[in-house]
Amino acid sequence: MRIDHMMRNALALFVAATLAACATAPAGPATPATQAVQVQAADGLAGAILATPEDGARHPAVILWPDLSGLRPAYADMAIEIAEAGYVVLVPNAFYRSVSLDGSPATAQPRMPFGETMQRGAPWREAASDAAIIADTRAYVAYLDSLGSVDAAAGIGTVGIDIGGAHAFVAARAMPDRVRAVAAIHPLAIATSRDTSPHLFVDQSKAGYLIEIASADDEREPGDKDDLRTAFAEAGLTGQVAIIDAPHGYYVADDPGYDETAAKAARDAVIALLDQELK
Repeated sequence: MRIDHMMRNALALFVAATLAACATAPAGPATPATQAVQVQAADGLAGAILATPEDGARHPAVILWPDLSGLRPAYADMAIEIAEAGYVVLVPNAFYRSVSLDGSPATAQPRMPFGETMQRGAPWREAASDAAIIADTRAYVAYLDSLGSVDAAAGIGTVGIDIGGAHAFVAARAMPDRVRAVAAIHPLAIATSRDTSPHLFVDQSKAGYLIEIASADDEREPGDKDDLRTAFAEAGLTGQVAIIDAPHGYYVADDPGYDETAAKAARDAVIALLDQELK
């Protein structure tokens, strides 16, 4: 009987201690808040998704540039993942001059085979010229700096997916004293033979770079990685260029090429770059 009494007392003390620990332990980080916003860009209002850590602190800002299918719900999830690491993330409709997108399912463009996506997006790309993206970047940074959740004294990160990779490069030269980190994941058209190719202008930026090229893209354009590495070296910039054994589209959850393992690794690499350059 005495043993039972002692066991009951011990159990009661254990439960009390556990409850006390639960009551005093700090809560885990809250899921970042996301909202659809309208941002005054260079040539009109651009729909965008804004993801913000809910801790009341000021954080560095990140601009996430979508692929050629445009702003849609998959990018809200990507923005949340980056925001969870302590960043305020803006995902703009880079093609607002051509199509109205707000990130909701209602405005999401139908998924199409690659060739048809390129054909549909050709006039969008033309309207979103380098000069247009430079002007838009300055407008987006001004918007972000106006938010109480953004540390306007910190550097800014820019992350681009597919054609968004080219936009990320252009953004870095638009505001070299602010944009300090550039990540391009399975990018499109960042190292071409054109005299306006984004890689030719990295010497106008002051950022650290991360480039992840899908293996199929590398097989099609094997010289791109060398051109990029040469451009970074000649500019005296830090540039990581990696070939990833995954299909084009591996980072985007609604893309036919999505690869969960490669996507998680890319997310971690992007956040590591942002932490290194912005914090």
